Amino acid sequence: MKQKLFYTVEGRIFLTGLMLSLLLLIVIGYFATIDIETAKTLGLAFFAHTFGGRAAGIGLCIMNGFGPILTIGYNFYLEVLIVCFTYSIFVLTTNNYIRIIWVTNLIERLTQKAIEQKDKVQTFGWIGLFLFVMLPLPVTGPVMGSVIGYMLRINLVKNFSATGSGTLAAIIVWFFCFDFLEQRFHVIQYVFVGVVILALLSHYKPIIKFLFGKDE
Repeated sequence: MKQKLFYTVEGRIFLTGLMLSLLLLIVIGYFATIDIETAKTLGLAFFAHTFGGRAAGIGLCIMNGFGPILTIGYNFYLEVLIVCFTYSIFVLTTNNYIRIIWVTNLIERLTQKAIEQKDKVQTFGWIGLFLFVMLPLPVTGPVMGSVIGYMLRINLVKNFSATGSGTLAAIIVWFFCFDFLEQRFHVIQYVFVGVVILALLSHYKPIIKFLFGKDE
C-alpha cells in the first residue's frame, strides 16, 4: 500500500518547493510596491532560470546593481526552488503518484535525456555529479543532475549535496566572470545578450511548444 503523497520524502520536497515559491511571490510583491525595477529583475531572473538560463539570471542581477551576496544567494535560491519541484515531480510520476498525461510526457523526455548522460556521471560518483552540474553546457545543471542521481540510486543527501554545491560553484564562477567583464571591459551587456540568445536557441522548441502549443 502506497504512503499518502505528502508523507513521502518527495512529497515533502514538493511542499518545500511550494513554500519557497510563496516566499518568492511575497518578496516580488513587496518590491513591486516600493521598487518596480528590482521586482522586474527578480521576476525576469526567475523566468531565466526556469528555462535553464542560470547565466542569464546572474547577468540580469549584476546589470541591475545587485551585490555579490544578493546575486549569488538569490540565484542559488531560484535553482533550489526549481530542483525541489522538478525532482519531486519526477520521482512522484515515476512511482505513479502523479498521473497527468502532459506531466508524464515531460518526465519521459527528461528521463531519456538523463539516460543519455548518466554514464558520464556514474564512473566518478559524487564528484562526477558535482562536475556535471557545475559545467555550463546545455544538458547539464541541477535539474538533470538530481534526476541522474536518483537513477543511479545515489543517497538523497549525497545527491542534493552534489547538485547543490555544483550549482553554487557554477553561480559563483559566472558571477565573477561577469563582474570581471563589467569592471574592466564594460561589455557585459553584449555578453549578457549573447548568453540570452544562446539560451533561447538551445531551448527554442520547448519554448515554442509552451507558448503556442505546437512544435516548429
